[in-house]
Amino acid sequence: MERLFHLEEAQTNVKREILAGLTTFVSMAYILFVNPQVLGDSGMNKGSLFTATALTAVVGSVLMGILANYPIAIAPGLGDNAFFSYSVVIAMGIPWQTAMAGVFVASLIFLVLSLMKIREVVINAIPKDLKLAVAAGLGIFIAFVGLQGGGLITASKSSLVAIGSFANPTTWLTITGLLVTAILMARKIPGAIFIGMVFTTIVGLVTKLIPAPSHIVSAIPSLKPTFGVGVAHIGDIREPQLWAVVIIFLLVAFFDTAGTLIGLAEQVDIMQDKDGKMPRIGHALMADSISMVSGAVFGTTPPTAYVESSAGIAVGGRTGLTSITVGVLFALSMFFSPLLTVVTSNVTAPVLIIVGTLMAQSMKGIQWDRFEIALPAFLTIVGMPLTYNISYGIAFGFLVYPITMLAAGKRKEINPIMYGLFVVFVILLYIINILPKASLA
Repeated sequence: MERLFHLEEAQTNVKREILAGLTTFVSMAYILFVNPQVLGDSGMNKGSLFTATALTAVVGSVLMGILANYPIAIAPGLGDNAFFSYSVVIAMGIPWQTAMAGVFVASLIFLVLSLMKIREVVINAIPKDLKLAVAAGLGIFIAFVGLQGGGLITASKSSLVAIGSFANPTTWLTITGLLVTAILMARKIPGAIFIGMVFTTIVGLVTKLIPAPSHIVSAIPSLKPTFGVGVAHIGDIREPQLWAVVIIFLLVAFFDTAGTLIGLAEQVDIMQDKDGKMPRIGHALMADSISMVSGAVFGTTPPTAYVESSAGIAVGGRTGLTSITVGVLFALSMFFSPLLTVVTSNVTAPVLIIVGTLMAQSMKGIQWDRFEIALPAFLTIVGMPLTYNISYGIAFGFLVYPITMLAAGKRKEINPIMYGLFVVFVILLYIINILPKASLA
């Protein structure tokens, strides 16, 4: 243990690391139920998604512990799954099998870019304000999905959206869950999101708004409905529109984990060297890349480093033993798949709203007093929920940024790579929005 994790150097011990791993797991266990719920909207098998989610978390978290020795857990992320279901499959009408092939292709490119260390170069080229805007936009989009799924808002022909019906008892289940989870979060209770989910589920079962499951423990659900589907349909990636989807997955995943790693590094001094840089960052990004490939094979959207790892770090987690503990707990959780039936959209809605709130906090770091930065950041943030498409939000910001910066006479502040991304997004918008309509005409 000492040779592998350097516990003494990190001023920790086995007991503390395992406790930290348990804390992190409880804080992020909601993804076991939320990910199948969100991806299930695309037509995928929820039982298989449950297993794929757990296995991807096992692979990612264990690799992060072994390769990088960081107390950071990895699992399929909220944001990518929403883009997959609502933007790609539902809005663009692409079959989920083909969309999963796009995820697999993106993961392979992702792995090659990580091996060549190109990932760090591009991440560093994207201005911090746009990175923060993407995170905030994803948060508002996720919260919007939660408000919709929980019945708090509904579609309206006159105003596009309107408040939901409070005469519906399931809407009150969402409100109850949201308030309880909010109180737990405000009290800084470890595992607040997970506890809130359990409470909401129990209330739903007691009031019979949620049907009770016939049993709790069962055999692990089969991976067959999703395993290798992306690999088998790789030949479907022919249309320019599908390559646009691949690039969007690539771009979103590109700086997702990196941003979380940088944020958590501020919390753990041992994860930074004398120059303020993260040692073994390449190993951490490699763990992320390999888990993305394995997740695509299992049948789930790209994983990411979880900000909930901060809960485990707060109770003393300092080494990879913490993340390996998280991986072991995800492996054990696969025997509890019957609980999927009681985790309805009203149960997961408060989670999406709370997580969206946490992600939206990144807006505070944006330089709102500089219009040339504020406008592209704002368009990125509002573009995602208002177009119900994450890719459009990112495109809006990345297209406007070089224009406003040049107009403000800040040419020297623009990284040359941003001009390349400008061209990429012009092509993406043409492929996603104009080309399909032109072909129909």
